[in-house]
Amino acid sequence: MNEAQIKLKRTEALLAELIPEALSQLNDNRLHELSVIEVKCSRGRSDAKVYIDPANFSEEEKRIYLKQLRKARPLVEDFCLKDQGWYRCPKLTFEFDEQLKKSQNIEDLFKKIAKEHKGEAS
Repeated sequence: MNEAQIKLKRTEALLAELIPEALSQLNDNRLHELSVIEVKCSRGRSDAKVYIDPANFSEEEKRIYLKQLRKARPLVEDFCLKDQGWYRCPKLTFEFDEQLKKSQNIEDLFKKIAKEHKGEAS
């Protein structure tokens, strides 16, 4: 891992700590319950994708949360700037992390296949 990659990882880790803290200080209580799973920065650290735990939210709830997060983005970025004394904060993009759901679906399929295979073997 070279120096640039280390800086990138350090920025991602800092943002993963700062963003939940910033969300908890907002007036919108709904945003307090969101969990940040991961933050992925672009190479130049000008943009960052913030992956939120989808929990058991419906599609409508997710849409509402994303709308609220888009409105809160400047406040969250400002919080990160002031806390770290950065000259510039990455532009944050919020999205729900659906990878966990996909992996669970794949695991369920494998279990179903194994069960069917076991039934044919007997």
